[in-house]
Amino acid sequence: MTDRSTTEQNPTGQDHAALDHAALDRAAELISGAQAVLVCAGAGMGVDSGLPDFRGDHGFWRAYPPYERLGLRFAELADPVHFVDDPELAWGFYGHRLDLYRRTEPHAGFAVLRSWGARVFTSNVDGQFQRAGFDHVAEVHGSIHRLQCVEPCTDDVWPADDVLVQVDPETMRAVGPLPACRACGGLARPNILMFGDWSWVPGPSQRALDELTAWRRSVRDLVVLELGAGVAVPTVRRQAELASAASGALIRVNPREPEVRHGRGVSLRMGAAAALAALDRLTTPARRTG
Repeated sequence: MTDRSTTEQNPTGQDHAALDHAALDRAAELISGAQAVLVCAGAGMGVDSGLPDFRGDHGFWRAYPPYERLGLRFAELADPVHFVDDPELAWGFYGHRLDLYRRTEPHAGFAVLRSWGARVFTSNVDGQFQRAGFDHVAEVHGSIHRLQCVEPCTDDVWPADDVLVQVDPETMRAVGPLPACRACGGLARPNILMFGDWSWVPGPSQRALDELTAWRRSVRDLVVLELGAGVAVPTVRRQAELASAASGALIRVNPREPEVRHGRGVSLRMGAAAALAALDRLTTPARRTG
């Protein structure tokens, strides 16, 4: 296979980038020949849908300027202690994100993955895969679309479908009634694994992870497609490397950190939407019909 690396406009209309066509061809061959596709998705998957990039303090503050004025970083806000000490601050942050994720339409790459019949492992809590029509999504860090008790008084987890939190855009604090636990009537919080979180109820996430493990053991010729997963929080990368350890059939898509260890896999220095558009054109009709 010849090296056809060139510089050209990528499919998302972003700045010109060098595309490694040999790597794209190899990735498409892996996908076309696979019995099953496992997607391991990090935060970069949602960026192409217009979701904010929380990479570093400045990326977070670009998305939420009021927090820069307050001197608050993402890691400080994503701490469950605030639901006890300052619930209006905590729900201001998560209530705004809940509304944002509900309004965000998944980019076209999600439909490509569905056409391949892919299963999903993700660290994202935004629910974009479900919004795109996926039924089997293992959310290792939970979901903002589910609630639990702050205490918690029980292991009960329930949908946040009827939750609407009003947020003051100047202070980013919640105003008005806050979500309540349906068991004890106390404060509820998102069913998300936060930093230093000893109160998270892992039930729904663990059941989905167990189901994914059983599915992986039932398939052969598995290809793992890792999308937008960085090294800062390596949960998704570790899962992708574990799932592809036996075969080396790993495709790592990342515009900043695409390298694969020991050459075991294909490296694509691209964003998720651009890579999926390119791979969709190169894969066989049999794979595109799932």
